[in-house]
Amino acid sequence: MLFPCFSGRRLVTGLATVLALGLSLTAGMAAAQSGKTDVLWLGQSAFRITSPGGKVIVVDPWLKLNPLTPALYKNLDALGKVDVLLVSHGHLDHFADAPALALMHKIPMYAPGDMNQSAALLGILPPELLPRFNKGGTITPAPGIKVTAVHAEHSSVLVWKNAATGKDETHVGGEPLGFIIELEDGFKIYHMGDTGLFGDMKFIADYYKPDLVLMPIGGNFTMGPVDAAFATREWLKPKAVIPMHYGANPLGKGTPAEFIQALGASSTRVLALKPGEKAEFSKP
Repeated sequence: MLFPCFSGRRLVTGLATVLALGLSLTAGMAAAQSGKTDVLWLGQSAFRITSPGGKVIVVDPWLKLNPLTPALYKNLDALGKVDVLLVSHGHLDHFADAPALALMHKIPMYAPGDMNQSAALLGILPPELLPRFNKGGTITPAPGIKVTAVHAEHSSVLVWKNAATGKDETHVGGEPLGFIIELEDGFKIYHMGDTGLFGDMKFIADYYKPDLVLMPIGGNFTMGPVDAAFATREWLKPKAVIPMHYGANPLGKGTPAEFIQALGASSTRVLALKPGEKAEFSKP
């Protein structure tokens, strides 16, 4: 098993271990250990997060048709139990497999409130699995887990096939969200959703103080590497970043290497995971 060190640009590939600013990180394929936070990237913006208390949080599950998702996880059963399901907005590459997971595990799908209203009216899920939730709201979807909805600079529509006509239809998708996910030990993860730059990223950093940011870098639909580097360096300044939302669509051309180059000298550690790789975090 290889443990390559960070380069001077703080790029991590494969398995790695780093100590930075009191935060212990490891990236690899090993199972999460008790008392640690395990973050598994599944391509695009899809993550499975396992909390120190063993709660499993799935965010933006586009898996079956995602070209980056490892074959194992195209079978939704491979995720294991799921306790919390979060969807940042209505675009297919974030929402596609969420209804199936909600039904499999009999758990609510937390998503923009107006998107869930459309989903209820369309009969995508029963109303009890479609709670209303919106920016500024904080929920406790599982014991010890807090999720706050924050702004994302993007768009959101819900496209669903009309069973009567066989044609796709576009419905209200609410406003897109990012999520501040606080775990049992106080470790905070900021899943940015799909977003461009907006000035209140600095407010989000100052107020919520996320330890880890899951950040889109692909460009065209979201921030590209240069904008993502600016947000990291000037506004967010987290201990660690995992790049996401690149490579699954030919238009999302940004790469972690470009992000690292644009970031320059920084105390932020960038973990460039491959789909199917994990990072483990523990607070001292």
